[in-house]
Amino acid sequence: MLEIGDKVPDFVGIDQEGKQIKYSDYQGKKLVVYFYPKANTPGCTAESCSLRDNYQALQAKGYEIIGISADPVEKQKSFHEKFSFPFPLIADTDKKIIQAFGAWGKKKIMGREYDGILRYTFLIDEEGQIKDVITKVKTKEHAEQILKAI
Repeated sequence: MLEIGDKVPDFVGIDQEGKQIKYSDYQGKKLVVYFYPKANTPGCTAESCSLRDNYQALQAKGYEIIGISADPVEKQKSFHEKFSFPFPLIADTDKKIIQAFGAWGKKKIMGREYDGILRYTFLIDEEGQIKDVITKVKTKEHAEQILKAI
């Protein structure tokens, strides 16, 4: 997993509209990159809506937001439209970005262990350096967690 002080890899992904999004598009800007397991599920919806509802407060602090999951473009588009997210959602179907950040690993639910996307959030400064990593995400209060961290 990328840690505080690490440089962000120059990733490229496809958003919910099928447009290419590159990390370099955000150079010189502060950025929240959050990884979520699956679009349109209760936890991921609560987390993403928390960020949507606090988008202006995060922008006032100078932050842009990118959400990333392994869902295909069509599913990201549906999720994006259904909840009117003002930020892009990347469809990382080959999991290259997810793995580059270290947001893939062992998960355990009800005694069953499997590999999956870890619900991690990375706060990145204008120089492309990770300033904080949130690994214990509270889905309903995620924006508040970020605002406290910054």
